[in-house]
Amino acid sequence: MSVTTRVGRRSLGRRGRPVTVSVATTLLAGFVLAGCADGQGSPESDQIVLAESQELGQFNPMLGYGQSGVSPIYDGLLVPAADGDDRIPDLVPALAASKPERVAPRTWRMPLKDGVTFSDGSAFDSADVVATYRAAVDPKVASSISTDFAPIVTVESDGPQAIRLTMNTDADPSPYLLLGIVPSEKVETVPAARWALNTEPVGTGPYRLESLDPDQAVLVARDDRPEPPALRKIVYTHVSEDNSRAQRVQAGEADGASLPPRLADGFVDRPGVDVAVVASADWRGVSLPSENAFTADPSARLAMNVGVDRSAIVDDVLVGKGEPASTPIAKVYGDAYDSDAQFAYNRSRAASILDDAGWRPGPDGVRVRDGVRASFVLLYNAEDTLRRDLAVAFAASMKRIGVEVLTRGTSWDEIVTKMDTAGVLLGGGATPYSIDAQVYDALHTRVPGSSPYSNPGNFTAPGLDELLDAARESAAGPENDERYRRIQQVYAARPSQVFLAFVHHAYVARSVGWSHDAPILEPHSHGVTWGPWWNLPSWTPTS
Repeated sequence: MSVTTRVGRRSLGRRGRPVTVSVATTLLAGFVLAGCADGQGSPESDQIVLAESQELGQFNPMLGYGQSGVSPIYDGLLVPAADGDDRIPDLVPALAASKPERVAPRTWRMPLKDGVTFSDGSAFDSADVVATYRAAVDPKVASSISTDFAPIVTVESDGPQAIRLTMNTDADPSPYLLLGIVPSEKVETVPAARWALNTEPVGTGPYRLESLDPDQAVLVARDDRPEPPALRKIVYTHVSEDNSRAQRVQAGEADGASLPPRLADGFVDRPGVDVAVVASADWRGVSLPSENAFTADPSARLAMNVGVDRSAIVDDVLVGKGEPASTPIAKVYGDAYDSDAQFAYNRSRAASILDDAGWRPGPDGVRVRDGVRASFVLLYNAEDTLRRDLAVAFAASMKRIGVEVLTRGTSWDEIVTKMDTAGVLLGGGATPYSIDAQVYDALHTRVPGSSPYSNPGNFTAPGLDELLDAARESAAGPENDERYRRIQQVYAARPSQVFLAFVHHAYVARSVGWSHDAPILEPHSHGVTWGPWWNLPSWTPTS
């Protein structure tokens, strides 16, 4: 069974064609927008109201907004393009006039489109690209995504309408060219958290910010662009709590929301509401602290990986909306994925590994070695019910092998201060269109500027750093696929953390009246910028 989605209007950097996609990922044929009276036929309104889980007011690419090339406000040099979520998207020109061309070893040139303007009326040129990329790695800016651009050595103007890139890798630079471009005049040499762009964004995208309040942001279509979007207004309303977002959609106060899988399932077969499930390379896993005697033991980390039933977690917690994850590399990466390097659930083997390492059951069932209990605290963001449920399920698996995991919900502000002493239920996969970016920070020994969430325990198997460095420096192809398979094998012998699952993102929407592009494979960032709404300029009324 399949659903065909008719592609709508095109705008700068967007593309599409009629597509047929498997309903294993349920596609939405269209959405009712605010003001639709009867739920049938064409929408009566050209605006949409979306319940957003993330706080509003950080519309800044330096903070990761639109990092993967998807944003209604910003365009990158390239943009992801696919007819479904079952493959890594192609990366096609957006602000660039064509794909990067190699002009010398590790040197690339890209022409830029003429006649493009920012939402403040200023003209786009190569100086804006250079300023954006320099800011992303400037220590004074303290960008939260700076390490994602480590393979880029320089970005320089080659005249007003072209840039030249120098890389430290033989690989195609395309995955690093999705970042939203900002006007050079708006770049500040202060921490990105203090930039004016956070609340006054200026981009070349199809929409501009009209108003911003703590609980609501209103974006309107730009009429100064070729083929303005048919969907004229986007209203984001901040609703942090999962159940509250579901209630907003149920009551008709919101037209769509991202929800945890179990909550989304409650909308299946509900009249007027569709459920979309979109594949992603977004993983969830447990980081392990370096200052805990149990988790610092490589045998303990191996036992925990063998002793957790990932398939049961996918079935029970994700209600089937996901895939087991042993490493950050998913099956979607094709020949780079090693099916033999995945952890098979084996509770008796996990117990034997702990026995052999001297961790023996104590009087209360918790293992002990030299007076030290096999116990650690596992923190999760208290507002995230999915992370809570994953943490509880992981703790239950560990209890069955004699490991005590004490789960506790708290804030990210506290979590970031305790990652040396407590485990954390983390998520990752912010830039999955590059396998290097998907894997490097998650598994490599920490480097200067690393995010606090990148390999927090700083555990690394012998030889793994060298393999990761070699893979980063190499061009794609069979030889590098083999290198990535070897990375998984080395990691599996001495894991640093416990990856649990790749989460398929679930969305609900009140539907009618619009056709649009199919969803694509998603990164860690999802929310209502993604899902059925990832390419809002493609939306057209069905009649």
